[in-house]
Formats: sequence, C-alpha cells, structure tokens
Amino acid sequence: MSDSPPVLLKLARGIETLNARFGQACAWLTLFLVLATAVVVVLRYGFGIGATALQEAVMYAHALVFMGAAAWTLQRGGHVRVDIFYQKCSPRRQAVIDLCGHLFLLLPVCLFLAWNSWDYVASSWATREVSNEAGGLAFVYLQKSIILVLLVSLILQAVADIITCGYRLAGRLPFAEVHHG
Repeated sequence: MSDSPPVLLKLARGIETLNARFGQACAWLTLFLVLATAVVVVLRYGFGIGATALQEAVMYAHALVFMGAAAWTLQRGGHVRVDIFYQKCSPRRQAVIDLCGHLFLLLPVCLFLAWNSWDYVASSWATREVSNEAGGLAFVYLQKSIILVLLVSLILQAVADIITCGYRLAGRLPFAEVHHG
C-alpha cells in the first residue's frame, strides 16, 4: 500500500490550498481599502474633488475582502458558531457537528443563494452593466459576480471539510488538537 493520500483527500487539500491563497490575496486588499479611502477623503475635503471611480473601486475591494475571504475564514474556524458548547465537545463530536452543519445548513443555503442569484448576475453580464454614477466604473457586472465567487468558494470549502470530517470519523485521519481556552 502506498503512503500517498487517497484521491478524495488530495482533492480536499487542493480546495483548501486554493481557498487559502485566494483568501490571503483578498485580505491584502485591506491595504488598498485604507489607502484609497484616505485618498478619497483628502481629495474630497482637502481639494473639493470627487473621485467616484476610486470610491467604487473601494466598494468592489470591500466586497472582495469579505466575500472572497469567507471560505478561507471558514477553513480557519473563524466563522460564527456557538462556541460556548462546541469548544467543550470532544474532537469526534466537533467533527460530527461540523459535518452536520455543512450538510444541513451551509450547503443548502449556498445552493439556494446560488440558484436565486444566478439570474441577477447573468442579467448584469448580459447587459455589461455599468455604474449609474457619472465617472463611475464600467464593471458592475464584475462586482455582482463576487456573489457567485462567495458561493462557489464556500461550497468547495464545505466539500473539502466534509471529506476531511469523513476521513477523521472513519479513523483514517487524526483529529486536530482541541484547545480549550
């Protein structure tokens, strides 16, 4: 028997790597948010100059920081959860809770949102929707696509987590250490 991980585990690790790298890239946008917001404020209040395109770029970046990094946040355990109870559970019980949460909450909600937002995003792409503001960006359809980026990355992360939980519960992967703090 070889020491290489099974195909499903390789898939899970690949998804985790993809989501981590994308999340880290989105996190770097916070630097742009701070600098661009400062420029907008200085231009507006220091020189009386409006910078609509830059303001909209800040809005796009803000959406990417939160929606683009959501799967990475889930991967790192930074999502909202009732930790009062969860943290006191054994690693096995935590894996069962995570598995059930992904199967019965996260995946259904993401699939529902993807189904309901598809036409919204597709319509925007069909018309190559642009900003209603004079001097605004001509990429509103890209901003709306961030919704689908959020949902696809969360669905993929849920799949990776389900695979990992399954291997742990089957005794084919060790449980992560629990830190009660």
